[in-house]
Amino acid sequence: MIISATRRTDIPAFYSEWFMNRIRAGFCIVPNPFNRAQVSRVSLIPDDVDGIVFWTRNPRPMLSHLPELEDRGYRYYFLYTLMANPRAIDPGAPPLQKSIDTFRELASRIGPRRVVWRYDPIFLTSITDPEHHATAYGQIAGALRGCTEKSVISVAHMYRKIQGRVRGLTDQGIELLSPDGELLSPLLHSLADIASANDMEIQSCANDLLAWGISPGKCIDERILSLWGQEIEVGKDACQREHCRCAASKDIGMYESCPSGCVYCYATTSFERARANYRMHDPGCPSLL
Repeated sequence: MIISATRRTDIPAFYSEWFMNRIRAGFCIVPNPFNRAQVSRVSLIPDDVDGIVFWTRNPRPMLSHLPELEDRGYRYYFLYTLMANPRAIDPGAPPLQKSIDTFRELASRIGPRRVVWRYDPIFLTSITDPEHHATAYGQIAGALRGCTEKSVISVAHMYRKIQGRVRGLTDQGIELLSPDGELLSPLLHSLADIASANDMEIQSCANDLLAWGISPGKCIDERILSLWGQEIEVGKDACQREHCRCAASKDIGMYESCPSGCVYCYATTSFERARANYRMHDPGCPSLL
């Protein structure tokens, strides 16, 4: 079983103490996100875990725990989201240079194959237009050269739950741009060229970008977890979107728990509720909330 930690919140940034408590206990409790009365007990003992995939914007709080994870025999890698959006879009993201420094430190500790750079999602607005993204991607790619082998990108999906927030941007004078071919085509070609020039393989996340020479990727990738010499046999995750190629995993996160406040976040309906949940969080509880 592969543990996804997690698509639903940022465990390394905000819940690393809870996570390590659950590792030591050997299990956690995960409510069904669509039926809170239905809960699962997920084993976290090393013999039951093929690997752990961390999704994060800020792994720094987790760095001090990595030696313990390795001593306990866990295999893991990081999906590290690193962008350069303005605060109106990503109010809770760490400063860019600090994120780059943390990425480089993490890669030096565990190796570039185990730190995947996510430039995701590409959210097109009047202050994050194609020129912005091409410039930011190029700057970050140059800074991360040699620190990762793979870059994952996607184009933001306009989920119903985020549409109110997106409309709220117009009150700040920020215009939403439609991600049509005229805007996307030169941008995606540019990103592919930048990735290649910096010795990175570029892949898409749950998007069909083959027309621009960008292969479909699998963020949860059993091949990375096979670096330890043990082949992991697991099928495709049937619960994800059509173009997602991720391997099947067990997600241990919960929605409405990330206080970062990213405008395009699909995992949070109410920022106020998410911040309240974070304040009430008990690191000793078997479930995240």
